[in-house]
Amino acid sequence: MKTRVLKIDPHAIKPMTIRDIVRVLEGNGVIVYPTDTFYGLGGNCFSRKALHKIFEVKKRPSSKGLPVLVSGLEMAEGMAAELPPIFHTLASRFWPGPLTLVLKAAPHLPAELVGPGRTIGVRLPAFPWLQALIRETGVALVTTSANISGEGEIDLAEEVIRVFKRKVELIVDAGRTPGGKPSTVVDLTGEKPILLREGVLGIKELGKFLVN
Repeated sequence: MKTRVLKIDPHAIKPMTIRDIVRVLEGNGVIVYPTDTFYGLGGNCFSRKALHKIFEVKKRPSSKGLPVLVSGLEMAEGMAAELPPIFHTLASRFWPGPLTLVLKAAPHLPAELVGPGRTIGVRLPAFPWLQALIRETGVALVTTSANISGEGEIDLAEEVIRVFKRKVELIVDAGRTPGGKPSTVVDLTGEKPILLREGVLGIKELGKFLVN
């Protein structure tokens, strides 16, 4: 497979460049792209072809499901079967930002996308260009770390090119991403929020919202 590498400045991306990326997503393509943490591997969340390919190239067990990025609260609400009150509390406090909220998945979401018990991880990224890309696409963007399962996250374009060249349709090169820690993951599918992964946001920021 031929992989195209598209260099961008995420802080000054042109609308025509966003439309170029959207065309790849609309064609069931898989992309590697910069986020406000690390590089992500993704595609159209309703494209079963793209979902199967993401599992294949990442060597990720299909039983795990895949989280998504949204462009705003309305899109997040459309991904969920129901939203507990704590969702709005956390979203208003920490979005956009590095917090993934696990929700009960809406019934129309593909089985390949959702996790065990039909759950879906949702995040609103702090990169305005990513929000613009998702709005232009009109659907949530699959986001999983651009690495092989079990290996570390990648914040360098040169490394994602080495790992994913000839495996995906497009690599969006923005140099080095912020890196650091991955997004924090909080499960909202039970009676009380549960911290599944401590990332950028820790107990100091989230403690009062979590199960004791």
